[in-house]
Amino acid sequence: MEVGQRASRTLTLTTQHVETFAELTGDYNPLHFDEAFAASTRFGRLVVQGGLTTGLLHALVAMDMPGPGTVFLSQDWKFTAPVYIGDTITATAVVKSVHASKPVCQLEIVVERAGGETVLEGEAWCYTFDGDG
Repeated sequence: MEVGQRASRTLTLTTQHVETFAELTGDYNPLHFDEAFAASTRFGRLVVQGGLTTGLLHALVAMDMPGPGTVFLSQDWKFTAPVYIGDTITATAVVKSVHASKPVCQLEIVVERAGGETVLEGEAWCYTFDGDG
C-alpha cells in the first residue's frame, strides 16, 4: 500500500437488493418498502438501507484495496444524502497513511451517486492478514 493509492467499486441498487438485505438483517423499515410512507417523509420516495451503501465499502476493502484478507479496524463516516432504489453509487477509497511496521492503513472514503453527489464520506482504518497470522 502507498499513500495516494486508490480504488473504486460501483453498484446500481435494486428492489431485490433491498429485499435481500431485509431478509438477512430484519430491516423492514417502511422507508424502504412503503411508498406512501416514504413519500410523506423528507426523502420523498423509497430509500435503500444504509447497510447497502456501506456494504459496497466492505466489498471494496475486502476485494479491491487493500484486498483479500483485509478487515475494518474502525470506521468514521457520515451519510450526507439518501440513496434511492435505482441509484448507481460509486465507493472510492484513497490511502491516507500506511503504518510503518504493521499491515495497517488509513483510508479516505467517499461514496457518490452517479452525477457526482456525495452520499457518504469519512475515513476508515484497515488491517490486512497475510495468511500467517
